[in-house]
Amino acid sequence: MLAILQNGGTRTVADLARRLEVDERTVRRYVEHLVDLDVPVRSVRGRHGGYRLAPGYRMPPLMLTDDEALAVLLGLVASRRAGLLSTSASAAEGAAAKVRRVLPEALGARLDALLEVAAFTAPARPGLTAETEVLLTLARAARDRHPVALTYTAGHGRTSERVVHPYGVVAHSGRWYVTGHDSASSDLRTFRVDRISAVQVRAGAFTAPEDFDAGEHLVSALAAAPHRHRVVVRVNATPERVRAVFPPTVATLEPVTGEGSWLRARFQVESLDWVPAALAALDRPFAVEEPAELRDRVRGFAARLTAWAGEG
Repeated sequence: MLAILQNGGTRTVADLARRLEVDERTVRRYVEHLVDLDVPVRSVRGRHGGYRLAPGYRMPPLMLTDDEALAVLLGLVASRRAGLLSTSASAAEGAAAKVRRVLPEALGARLDALLEVAAFTAPARPGLTAETEVLLTLARAARDRHPVALTYTAGHGRTSERVVHPYGVVAHSGRWYVTGHDSASSDLRTFRVDRISAVQVRAGAFTAPEDFDAGEHLVSALAAAPHRHRVVVRVNATPERVRAVFPPTVATLEPVTGEGSWLRARFQVESLDWVPAALAALDRPFAVEEPAELRDRVRGFAARLTAWAGEG
């Protein structure tokens, strides 16, 4: 009700009752409670009467809904972890702590759970966002080690019911993911939170694997996701140089036994079109192990570069 009144204007009892989905007697009790809290709610009589806040009155800026509180805290924490804040780490932590102190106890506890288990693997991009209620429920279940029942819609449109032991939640490239043991496949699975339409905490508890890193698992899972072409190349370069072109979400790396500084990169792609240019960007010796088609494309790319360099 306070949030509605802060939008300005006079609100009738009937309008407030409709918007709050309560009866008019409850609206009047809410007004009395706000007045007891020294909020200057004024009663306006007459044909267009109702309730409004006193002119010039401004509530503190931390009267937040669940979505607003989530946005503020995640913005502070994620920006600090990603190195995007120009302020010191202590300043960001202090601001987050002040926001946390003024939140209602129940909401604060749920956000604490999210911040304890959340991992941030990449800067955000415009994308789908998770439903706040679903995300907070999953985060608390992950922290407290309670199983959850999910209604999940896969990418191909099939909806299923499953019970998951959530090990952790991860923010990656504008989306939220939850990773855990899945009853439907009896395997470790990762689910996009925006595809979960319903979640319910179940009774009981589970034990997560020791030292499980949900963020690292997600990155590896994305890199290993099946695509049209499986690519394997050997590169004579440092891991840092390879990662500058092929980040962990794209490729997995392993040393080549007996070949010094050579690394083997494995990844899967829908199209090979961009791979020759990416390999050239490494500016280091490399050898294509598979597929054979990629070797032909690299030779064609090199020929074009040679021809272009000779023009003019």
